[in-house]
Amino acid sequence: MMSGERTYTLTVSCPDRVGIVARVATFIAEQSGWIVEANHHSEPDTRRFFMRNVILAGSLPVGIEVFRQQFARIATEFQMNWHISDSAQPRRVLILVSKHDHCLVDLLHRWRSGDLPCEIVGVVSNHPDLRAYCEWHQVPFHHLPVTPATRATAHARLCEIFDAARGEVMVLARYMQILPDEVCARYPGRIINIHHGFLPSFVGAAPYNQAFERGVKLIGATCHYVTAELDQGPIIEQDVIRIDHSDSVQDLVHYGKDIERQVLSRGLRYHLEGRVLQNGQRTVVFR
Repeated sequence: MMSGERTYTLTVSCPDRVGIVARVATFIAEQSGWIVEANHHSEPDTRRFFMRNVILAGSLPVGIEVFRQQFARIATEFQMNWHISDSAQPRRVLILVSKHDHCLVDLLHRWRSGDLPCEIVGVVSNHPDLRAYCEWHQVPFHHLPVTPATRATAHARLCEIFDAARGEVMVLARYMQILPDEVCARYPGRIINIHHGFLPSFVGAAPYNQAFERGVKLIGATCHYVTAELDQGPIIEQDVIRIDHSDSVQDLVHYGKDIERQVLSRGLRYHLEGRVLQNGQRTVVFR
């Protein structure tokens, strides 16, 4: 496949049974479709099957809408949860941030350099500090202060901004606020968070302090989907770094920022490329 060539990505989750791969591959072949990447996984305990196919758009005689209509018959037959995306239509991302800017800076750099296949439609923050930086990147900045008195109004406004921008993915890039249950329920599987700790251990706002007090030898970061249960959503990506007794809490924070940037960008990329399929509280990630 030539770099930059237009593709369709088809993802499927369904009850496992004989013939799924053959049926889908035959359908694509009958359309003259050229599969350039194929991933499959069967989960024995849930008896579910997961699949991801990347198809050269130019190899198909029909457009994506006709492909959807024709594939729907197979999807019904196999009880599939499925999605097909077009690389020519990058997903629209809204970033949420507070005062820590390292993850935001990294995402904006990767986006501007073409390393993240998305369109960043805006940044929302409960502090005004990063307005100038976002505007330098020509990204709309929305200041939504969050206090106990304004919390409900602010998060209602957040949903308005996201919907008005036709947002598809919301990324919490060290947004130090807890989203209310109704927001989590409104966008299931569409809100991604970076937690500066190795979940499920050390949840909450100060994991590095918790890790230091416990004398751990590894610290890490976790990229996961946001659910109503704090820091318990399905995990997309994680990484760790080794530390020892000579490291202070500030050393841990310094090391952790590097891990947070890398884990968030990888997790977001996997999501944007359709590599993450949810399996209950777990995920299947086709790297």
